Amino acid sequence: MNNQPENPLANVVGKLISIIVFLIVAIIGLVVLLVLFTPTPKEKPKQEIALSIPDKNGNFTEAAKQLALKPKDTLNYWTAPDIASLDQNPKKDLILYGKDLIVHTSEYYGENGKIFKSSTNGMNCQNCHLEAGTKVFGNNYSAVASTYPKYRARSGAKENIYKRVNDCFERSLNGKSLDTTSKEMQGIVAYIKWLGKDVEKGIKPEGSGFKDMAFLDRPADPEKGKIIYTEKCQSCHQPNGEGIMNTEKTAYTYPPLWGKNSFNDGAGLFRLSNFAKYVKSNMPLGANHNSPQLSDEEAWDVAAFVNTQSRPHINIKKDWPKIEEKPFDHPFGPYADGFDEKQHKLGPFKPIKEKLDEMKKAKSKNA
Repeated sequence: MNNQPENPLANVVGKLISIIVFLIVAIIGLVVLLVLFTPTPKEKPKQEIALSIPDKNGNFTEAAKQLALKPKDTLNYWTAPDIASLDQNPKKDLILYGKDLIVHTSEYYGENGKIFKSSTNGMNCQNCHLEAGTKVFGNNYSAVASTYPKYRARSGAKENIYKRVNDCFERSLNGKSLDTTSKEMQGIVAYIKWLGKDVEKGIKPEGSGFKDMAFLDRPADPEKGKIIYTEKCQSCHQPNGEGIMNTEKTAYTYPPLWGKNSFNDGAGLFRLSNFAKYVKSNMPLGANHNSPQLSDEEAWDVAAFVNTQSRPHINIKKDWPKIEEKPFDHPFGPYADGFDEKQHKLGPFKPIKEKLDEMKKAKSKNA
């Protein structure tokens, strides 16, 4: 029998080769499994593109309407100065007093006012000028200091900030004007000027006033607006529009939208376009210009419903002394453009606006 001695080196090499082969086979198997069970990337859905195309009747789907509500703004909007920066301001106390008057107007001039009792309807300035006049497209004060004094067609005269503030007290608050020399008026004006201190003279910064909306190609519909109001507004403003008072009965938590304690028919919000724009960017509670909760149609229609309800009346015979300067949605005649009062109140507004623009252009050309 021929017995040869074992070679230890050969044994070690053989084992290494076996291990390497095993590892290679295992890696290949793992790669195969990953390929088999990894989902194939799908093409990005083109839903948003498809949704923006109307159907054969020219109507957009509900999904398309919701798509239209998605944020689109990418501009850098005005922001209010930091209240902490007032520490070194010699007018700090007066400015803060002015802010308090804006936020808690009713506590000073409401039914149980600290200064005058029942000299307003009980609303606060910030019920219309949201977040103490600092919210983007919330009727903020950013452009007041930079643009006043200025000519206003409503009065047919050049107005200063004091006149503008008193307009709000007489119309939006349906109350009495303030003494322009009073500490209260000086405080309000100081606060408004401080908010706009960084805005260049003559400039309206992005985000001031109301955000523009497209016109409807039909009149705004109060009946459709009533449905929207019932679904999305009345839980705060109540079925008959009277709003909700705070527990102390000193101010409105949710202001009245019509009735004896709401703004009167000479206020800026009684113009349908102003109310619709205001609602679109700010209502219901929690909405803003980047995250609206209403479509344009809903905003126009609910504005029509609210502004066709009863409210206090103010003598506006001296308003718009030049009738050709009346805006397209001023709800009271006479007019120079040939359209009737009903259309000026509810629309469609595009034909009126085009006619007014033509008249203005012709006047400028002949001047």
